[in-house]
Amino acid sequence: MQRQTTQRVAIENAFTAAGRPLGPQEILEAARDEVPSLNLATVYRTLKRMVDDRILHPVELPGESPRYELQEAADKHHHHFRCRKCDAVFDLNGCVNGLSKLLPAGFQMSGHDIVIYGDCRACNA
Repeated sequence: MQRQTTQRVAIENAFTAAGRPLGPQEILEAARDEVPSLNLATVYRTLKRMVDDRILHPVELPGESPRYELQEAADKHHHHFRCRKCDAVFDLNGCVNGLSKLLPAGFQMSGHDIVIYGDCRACNA
């Protein structure tokens, strides 16, 4: 477990305030409210440590750089919504039923990821 630096606390606070997965640039912008001198290299180093410590979990979307979410969110089965206008990613709770019915005969599903794309509330207003 790493010591609680000012930068790490600011990054943790950014996730708590956002309540959704964040990319490194979003984290930097939010955490700079508390630590104006914070830089992107420190964000990346801290993200790596927080993933190693199982505080954060990477969110992989096809063709994009990873975002991160709190491990407690990742521990619950959920999917994601990505806004095509602002690029923000949001958690979607729940899951669709009957996906195994889509499989060809003889196939067995071991997992799935679903990303829904559209416009978030703020961009749709």
